[in-house]
Amino acid sequence: MSAPARPVEPRPAASVVIVRESAPGAPAPLEVWMIRRHESMKFLGGYYAFPGGRVDAADSTADALACCHGLDLADAETLLSGEGPPALAFWVTAVRELLEESGVLLACDTSGRPIDGRRRDLIAGLRKELMAGTPLPALLAREGWKYDLRGLRYLSHFITPASSPIRFTARFFLCQAPADQTPALFTEETSEAFWIHPGEGYRRFVAGEMKMAEPAEYGLGYLAQFNSLAELWTSHDDGQLKFQGVGDRMNALWKDFDWKAKRFPSRTS
Repeated sequence: MSAPARPVEPRPAASVVIVRESAPGAPAPLEVWMIRRHESMKFLGGYYAFPGGRVDAADSTADALACCHGLDLADAETLLSGEGPPALAFWVTAVRELLEESGVLLACDTSGRPIDGRRRDLIAGLRKELMAGTPLPALLAREGWKYDLRGLRYLSHFITPASSPIRFTARFFLCQAPADQTPALFTEETSEAFWIHPGEGYRRFVAGEMKMAEPAEYGLGYLAQFNSLAELWTSHDDGQLKFQGVGDRMNALWKDFDWKAKRFPSRTS
């Protein structure tokens, strides 16, 4: 009998869960931005997920880590550590992936003033250069900008099961949609992108209408329990992650969290 195959080493990755307040009169208080991965993709092809991807080498360079505002190396290490790149690189990846997959740029000038998101042509041009291979730290430095990490809140950590031929150790971050920037669909890796109430997304998952892996499933279930964006943000004042899935095991680390308390609205138009 041959020895069992050794599990593939999981690659570091980061994803961003973009949220916003629902319009007045909506059946639920929050909306979340979701994408659908192309059917042809080797990993979770056709699945609904949050924008994200692996940590690139450029995300861990000294230039990238020194280009951060709102969180430093030491503080990032207190929030997460234990594998691969410097902890701060996960936040850097989150900002880059947010721009690549949704067209939203979290950046500020050297004094900490957020960029003007109404400069859509400039941001679109930076994304085009990024997709063509120019590292984001170089693009930000050219504009006199930094990664603005103040808008990100650590949410969860998931590691792909050992049986998978493609594995990631992925950190998930919450982000409020900037008032002057709107996420958009970009088709390099994504076939759909839309806002949805978390409970409605979960209902569609249970009904078999939207394929999801655990990070999206539990992320929606978590978000569906909050009555407002302010309540959600207050719950993350401590900076700590709220739940994690390591292999096939799920742990909720927030003492007040009750998975059975989900408020899932009925189908909406």
